[in-house]
Amino acid sequence: MTPDTSTRDCPCGSGMTYDLCCQRWHLGAMAPTPEALMRSRFSAFALADRAYLLATWHPDTRPAELNLADSPEWVSLQVLSANANAGQGQVHFRAVYRAGHGWGYLEERSGFVKVDDRWFYLEGETTEGVLKPGRNDLCPCGSGRKYKTCCL
Repeated sequence: MTPDTSTRDCPCGSGMTYDLCCQRWHLGAMAPTPEALMRSRFSAFALADRAYLLATWHPDTRPAELNLADSPEWVSLQVLSANANAGQGQVHFRAVYRAGHGWGYLEERSGFVKVDDRWFYLEGETTEGVLKPGRNDLCPCGSGRKYKTCCL
């Protein structure tokens, strides 16, 4: 049975609950902007929604298979910039994940394309790194609390 996530904070970090944010896109409504689509895709990764990820990936670049079994625990998202113009868009973001007892991040400049009024993820240029938060830094999990009182 799938846990009820509707009244929890949305994984995308919008500050809204899931039912008022990304859930509508996951249920089939069209995301209105590349940023909304990217946020909903981050939430889909966090919730292991493989079907949504494949459905929102442009057919020209979509993989034949998508295995999420070995995915890290995605914990927070920061959108660094987003734009759209004439059916093309780009979103630059940093996604933080927990892997074992450590933290890492994936930073990507994602390309999006609009086809028949629907945005699709096309491809991205990614870099990854290790996060080493200090005791008094904000916790990478996105809670807003200091690391030493949250996840340390």
